[in-house]
Amino acid sequence: MSRRGGGGGRRGGGRSGYEDLSREPQPVAPSHGRGRGHAGGQRGRGRQTPPAQVAPPTPSTSTVAASSSSESSLSRQVEHLSLAETKPSVPTPAGPSTSAIVPTPVQAPPQSSKAISIPARPGFGKVGRRCIVRANHFLVEVADKDVCHYDVVIAPETPSRKTNRSVMAELVKMHQHSYLGGLTPAYDGRKSLYTAGQLPFTSKEFVIKLVETDQMGNARREKEFKVTIKFAAKVDLHHLKQFLMARQFDSPQDAIQALDVVLRESSCAQYTTVGRSFYSLHFGQSTDLTGGVECWRGYYQSLRPSQMGLSLNIDIAATSFYKGAPLIEFVAEFLNIQYTSRPLRDGDRIKLKKALGGLRVEAIHNSEIRIRYKVNGISSVPMDNLTFPDDASGTSISVVQYFRDKYGRNLKYTKWPCLLAGSSSKPKYLPMEVCQIIPGQKYAKKLTDKQVRSILGATCQRPQDREASILQVVHKNSYGNDKFAREFGLKIVDKMVSVDARVLPPPKLKYHDSGEEKSVQPSVGQWNMMRMKMVNGGTVDNWACVNFSRTQQRHVIEFCNDLAKMCNNKGMVFNMRPSFNPIGGDSNNLEVALRNLHKLALDRVPGGQLNLVIIILPDVSGFYGRIKKVCETELGIVSQCCSPKNVARYNMQYLENVSLKINVKVGGRNTVLEDALYNRIPYLTDKITIVFGADVTHPAPGEDSSPSIAAVVASMDWPQVTKYRGVVSAQTHREEMIQNLYSVGEDPKKGTVARGMIRELMVAFYKSTGRKPERIIFYRDGVSEGQFNHVLLNEMDKIRKACASLQEGYLPPVTFVVVQKRHHTRLFPEVHGSRNLTDKSGNILPGTVVDTKICHPTEFDFYLCSHAGIKGTSRPTHYHVLYDENHFTADALQTLTNNLCYTYARCTRAVSIVPPAYYAHLAAFRARYYMEADQSEKSSSVGDRSHERPVEIQVLPDIKDNVKEVMFYC
Repeated sequence: MSRRGGGGGRRGGGRSGYEDLSREPQPVAPSHGRGRGHAGGQRGRGRQTPPAQVAPPTPSTSTVAASSSSESSLSRQVEHLSLAETKPSVPTPAGPSTSAIVPTPVQAPPQSSKAISIPARPGFGKVGRRCIVRANHFLVEVADKDVCHYDVVIAPETPSRKTNRSVMAELVKMHQHSYLGGLTPAYDGRKSLYTAGQLPFTSKEFVIKLVETDQMGNARREKEFKVTIKFAAKVDLHHLKQFLMARQFDSPQDAIQALDVVLRESSCAQYTTVGRSFYSLHFGQSTDLTGGVECWRGYYQSLRPSQMGLSLNIDIAATSFYKGAPLIEFVAEFLNIQYTSRPLRDGDRIKLKKALGGLRVEAIHNSEIRIRYKVNGISSVPMDNLTFPDDASGTSISVVQYFRDKYGRNLKYTKWPCLLAGSSSKPKYLPMEVCQIIPGQKYAKKLTDKQVRSILGATCQRPQDREASILQVVHKNSYGNDKFAREFGLKIVDKMVSVDARVLPPPKLKYHDSGEEKSVQPSVGQWNMMRMKMVNGGTVDNWACVNFSRTQQRHVIEFCNDLAKMCNNKGMVFNMRPSFNPIGGDSNNLEVALRNLHKLALDRVPGGQLNLVIIILPDVSGFYGRIKKVCETELGIVSQCCSPKNVARYNMQYLENVSLKINVKVGGRNTVLEDALYNRIPYLTDKITIVFGADVTHPAPGEDSSPSIAAVVASMDWPQVTKYRGVVSAQTHREEMIQNLYSVGEDPKKGTVARGMIRELMVAFYKSTGRKPERIIFYRDGVSEGQFNHVLLNEMDKIRKACASLQEGYLPPVTFVVVQKRHHTRLFPEVHGSRNLTDKSGNILPGTVVDTKICHPTEFDFYLCSHAGIKGTSRPTHYHVLYDENHFTADALQTLTNNLCYTYARCTRAVSIVPPAYYAHLAAFRARYYMEADQSEKSSSVGDRSHERPVEIQVLPDIKDNVKEVMFYC
């Protein structure tokens, strides 16, 4: 292969391409301008003019087969590399590279967590207009105190932290000034106790009697607990201080955890705890979410290491709770039914089983007997058909008869099922009408769309109001007077920290030269493409429309005609005449209607394939997923769904937004970064680079039989990096690691073959561009800090093996960046309402980046608010670099990430997270629809416990090849 082709072998002993392609000539994409270079306008000898229409990469005609490398060979290749090599000085970004791949030292992923080495911060960013923002972080000053850690064992063991805390509170009340030496301990509710100084003993056992009460406060029974407290270790606060001053790189999690427990102790005693958040009706009246659920307000609190020292992150929070009410009221509201003596429908019973699983109730048998239970399920038959062995008589007795005889209660709703409590071998049957929901229980099931809108509406606050609410929480908690904080020598500064920030400039976006305007500079995170045309318009020769709504035919025809006009006006080649007149479909037989359309196309459409189907959704929700599944996995049709209300009343802006989605679904591109055309983007255009995005989505709470869905997308159009191919895979329930990144399996004909998502996308990139990547940038969404090591160890290893399986020694340098949206850091303008500091919503300006003070003491991370706010308070995205063989500078990675946020295909606004991560989320969410139609819940029965049966991983239906080629998930 010629060196001018840009695909030279990285470590293949001079091989020019992937091992199995080395004998085939690799096509060179056409260049624009005068000089040598790659597609898209490489560096030439004179000033370049961007092409009228950016040429997509020239596809390769070669076929990529599985590598002959064995798994053991790959393992040896990976294991001999050392992670511990010294990091070279940060290089200055060079101009566009030559075609040959220059070997660069790379690091293999470590083989154990002890060997892990997350890269240090390469310096601080300097690009952008400087400004000051406030963050909802509060400085925590730590005194020199001896903090000791003790192990706690409570017998009998109880899963309830609340009970454990009650036991410990009673112990402290009885023995604080005797056996505890006057110390005030902080307890985590499980196994750990902390004291500011040593207790007078190394190990001691206590006997504590706890009186349980019912909801009315009446004493029910006395229970005895044995509590063993045993010295575990001294907490090294000196190590913590060294780490915070960047003199030590190993994070002392034990010290941070200890002080976090101390600062949470008072709140745990006062409020209902959910994770790291605290809720109470003291923070405002609850909001009815309907369906037996209500919204409680509260706050989030977490102690974090930062450059300024220890930081207490406090934010406003809200979540859903069960209403504390009679259970039958919940059932009637949840199922939207009247109190009735008729049996529940099977569908309602299944929904109810999911909603009540794990709920704690109090069974009120009469005025004297009240017993608390945890619900395990509901019976599969109505209560009047339920019997159980009666030990006294030796015969069976019905539940209805038992309550009549023992408690004198004539049950009314005997056609409803009973709650199941106790064990599967000896279940307890609880009539719903005798049960009361214990207040303060988190509703952890999936909320309806209406409930989500209600909770967002109830908690949405403009930045100025949210900042005031946070400060109210700080004032209410009065940390300066907190006895635990004083005991351990902690002082919390009650003012939000001011942080140096920068506003990065927006990138210039290139559109087609035939438009009235050829490029645009976004303003405050958005732009209008009214006078512009798509940079690469797709082609739609054959298309049809299916109407599943009650929208009149003439309105559908008018809508389709105007949409086709808009697509043409924006630069697409869109046939104004559909292959068929709009077809009416019955939503009850939706799949049949689409299959019939496909058969019609096979007979009447040239080539037998429609390029696009426009689908008017039914008037009721719930059909979108079924449509996407049949179109994308069975028929191989790209579809665009439109709601009937938008079809009946649309405007030009709506049509333009739909045209953007259609264009990328048929292979076009809407815009590209202008700097990409001139090869002016460091660490992207100087070498052949592939950009990945990855995410794992999990089933809704309570869906314990559904798999998690992993999705990986990768750019296919270097150097523009706007077109992404996506692959999806089902994996173990709630498994966060992506299991199918790389694997080796047996094929009946080929023998041992390499497979996996990374390999598939790398091969697709080669076919699309005729080149192999010389650099990998991997944006990984959905990873919490506690999973950093595990994700890096597992996924970097698979990325390495996937690359090595394509060609021996092929190890392009990787930069692995975690993308975190689920955090509680908020950034507020220094002056609310200032036009120079805020957007129209009152939020900080798009492009605001922070990498000082509140960021990690030593590691490479930053907060970036790339988008303009619309409603409420914007949440910046946190980017944390876990692995960096490309040696990014802070400015280079921050600018690249911000610029990519302007290339999102579905709108003319910068988005809040980098598009490859966003696309991976969309692809995973789409794949979830493929599974829903196949899932069915088996009827509940006595002893039916889903956790007692192993759950097999459901296989995702294959996406058709022609659909996979385009951005179908947009």
